[in-house]
Amino acid sequence: MSRKQQLLKRHRRNKRIGLLVALVVLVVLGLLVAWWLPLVLAVLGWIAHEAWFADHLFYSPKDDYQYSFPPYTPQPKVHLNGERLRLDDGVMLVEDATLVLALRVKSTWLGRFLDPVVELAGGDNPDRQTFERGVNGLRYLNLSGQAQVLSKGELRLRGRFCRLLGEPVLWAFEHPDYSRQRVMVIAPHADDAELAAFGLYSRASESWIVTLTAGEIEAEHYQQMGLEKVEASRLKGRLRAWDSVAVPRWAGVPETQCVQLGYFCLQLAAMQASPAQPVGSREAELSDTRLFRQLNPFALPGDVDGAPTWNNLLADLRELLLRAQPEVIVLPHPALDPHPDHICAYAAVFDVLKGLDWQPTLLGYANHLHDNDRWPMGDTGAGMSLPPVFDPASLLHPYCLLLTQAQQRDKAMALGMMHDLQPRAPFKRRLRRMLQRLLAGRCGSPYGENEFFRKAVRRHELFWHL
Repeated sequence: MSRKQQLLKRHRRNKRIGLLVALVVLVVLGLLVAWWLPLVLAVLGWIAHEAWFADHLFYSPKDDYQYSFPPYTPQPKVHLNGERLRLDDGVMLVEDATLVLALRVKSTWLGRFLDPVVELAGGDNPDRQTFERGVNGLRYLNLSGQAQVLSKGELRLRGRFCRLLGEPVLWAFEHPDYSRQRVMVIAPHADDAELAAFGLYSRASESWIVTLTAGEIEAEHYQQMGLEKVEASRLKGRLRAWDSVAVPRWAGVPETQCVQLGYFCLQLAAMQASPAQPVGSREAELSDTRLFRQLNPFALPGDVDGAPTWNNLLADLRELLLRAQPEVIVLPHPALDPHPDHICAYAAVFDVLKGLDWQPTLLGYANHLHDNDRWPMGDTGAGMSLPPVFDPASLLHPYCLLLTQAQQRDKAMALGMMHDLQPRAPFKRRLRRMLQRLLAGRCGSPYGENEFFRKAVRRHELFWHL
């Protein structure tokens, strides 16, 4: 069982215990006070839960994030005087450096009901970065893109529903311009490349998009059209296979550099456990990957027999790496992103790289987190603060790319083309969002109803050197 599954299991157990205690209290009140009181309190309690307590947050907002950055990372001295953040005299910042500021954030009493926000002002690129309701601990702001205004001493930090405490600490990470290099994005599923790295791969001098699975499961939306489960699963897989090779054309990636490998969703771990054993689809009644590989621009080793095996996956990836010779590979971060297919995607690439004569730069991304399903918190277009991390033994080296509004809009349109992000949310989720909008001040995304439009269309794309 993965760590995220363990956290979710504990969360559900605690919720069941809380519901049982609440039920006992309501029954007692009904017997001692009035029969109608439990009904009123139950409705009010449900509304409060949906508005303020429905987030999957598997840690206390009072916990400090615990980051460890590589030794010898430059730490320019900064001071927070009132709202103004100032560098020491004579300190200069590289304009495109990734800047991370650690400071304590403490919510006000309103910050327990409305999302606490740190506003960055003073230059041409104002920003807002949001944290957990009730936050009271060490957090890491992303100041990337603010180097010029910070160097001028004009950057202001203002807490909304929160206060900023303590002496801040700044790290400045310098890096090459990866947009001038050959980039290959490894996407476990169609839309992972766009969610994590559309801005990067749309700007790179040359880009390859390699999608590992057809993403054919959980096809209830297509069953509602009158299709049987197997037929719906195959249709969804074909659509997502099309998306994976067609949508990157929106960013100018040639069709000859978009590849769909057609393995089956949530089956990579089983393939890895028995490398020579074919592992078929859970729902599509298929044991041949070639149905989802028909749009590929060239043949790959796995096309010989179409067997969904780990050995075929490694052979396919090796062929692609030798053909593309990427200087940068963008792939899921195995420690930050808990999705099993994402972990296996990293493992497969790592295995193949061990046998190659050159070693490209590896940049990791996290489209999912273990312990906070809402991260990055806040609204579409806002900045992306660093995610919750509680393992100081792990060194993390962030790399941040700044996206203009036009690039964000193009990214949103690419996501809108993805069939998996188009269906409406369930009624219960839509009702929850309406209550949160009315009572908790949260806004949806103007680009689409799916939560990934809010989370992924941001002024930053955040990666991690591996």
